[in-house]
Amino acid sequence: MAVYNTDFSFIKRAIESVLKQDFQDFELIIIDDGSDCENSKRILHYVEQHEDKIVYIRHKNRGQSESINRGVLNSVGEFITILDSDDAYKTNHLSACLREIDGFDLIASSTETIVDTYADYYVPDKNDLTQLIHLDDCTLFGTLFGRREVFNTISFKSGFAADADFYSKATSLFRVNKVNLRTYIYYRNIPNSICATIKKQNFLFTD
Repeated sequence: MAVYNTDFSFIKRAIESVLKQDFQDFELIIIDDGSDCENSKRILHYVEQHEDKIVYIRHKNRGQSESINRGVLNSVGEFITILDSDDAYKTNHLSACLREIDGFDLIASSTETIVDTYADYYVPDKNDLTQLIHLDDCTLFGTLFGRREVFNTISFKSGFAADADFYSKATSLFRVNKVNLRTYIYYRNIPNSICATIKKQNFLFTD
């Protein structure tokens, strides 16, 4: 999980959703991407209470993709997945992904999406930022779940749609599958997210 000045209440919600998984053989690696000192202190204080499950790493601001790449390098598990710091897992997310990965190297899933308006289900198309695409037709960072060989072979590029780029590269090298789990809770009602910012720059909506 990469963190950069995310509201601590969201970070805590995300971490707790991992700690409450019905599958408990995991290690959560938090990469603090240069958050301000106060936010970093709150994260570290919380992590210290769960040192048996959580690793905390801090570096200067590099962006989400480079932070996730560093998390991969520091991981030891057979499988790797990602959680955005303002999202959450349902309690059966990891166990459900482990079932679905059978016969594949990498999966991506659809999400349970929390929105304020119907328009929030649509985000800029990575191939044409002036067009919109439904979230169910996208690949999202947090829903990627795969064998470590995939993540060791392909790095996340910086910039918009790094998740879709990763999945696209994987399709030519590994066995991949898109599944309809909806065990990942995606909060699209965060006004200052990257997606929301790009969408505001390209579209004008009236509700």
